[in-house]
Amino acid sequence: MSKDKERPPEPLDFFIWTVEDVGLWLEEINLGSYRQVFKENGVNGEYLEGMSMFTTEQILRFIRKCHMKWGDFITLCKELRRIKVACLKGEQKVRRPWWAPSCLSVVFVKAAKRNRQSRVVSLKLEP
Repeated sequence: MSKDKERPPEPLDFFIWTVEDVGLWLEEINLGSYRQVFKENGVNGEYLEGMSMFTTEQILRFIRKCHMKWGDFITLCKELRRIKVACLKGEQKVRRPWWAPSCLSVVFVKAAKRNRQSRVVSLKLEP
């Protein structure tokens, strides 16, 4: 694996993170012990983004499925919130995902910026 692949993913793009990106992020926030179980359960960026809408039952099921300690789950939620706030403030650069062809970079970045603006509206509505 190249060094570039081992760098933590950009927070702005967390909703398109792969399972591997989530694993790198877990290492960065000192929750690396959950990297394998998150991978086994297919936890990607889209899943992380949807966690803010989880019911209490879904939260408990997730904690049991991933064998998480309550304190670690709280850390996970705080770090997700930090990333969402960074997105809201526009502090992160938009980058082309690894799977998008380089010839579409300009088109992707424009679309991502528009998408970010719509996501920012939804982030402002969160409690």
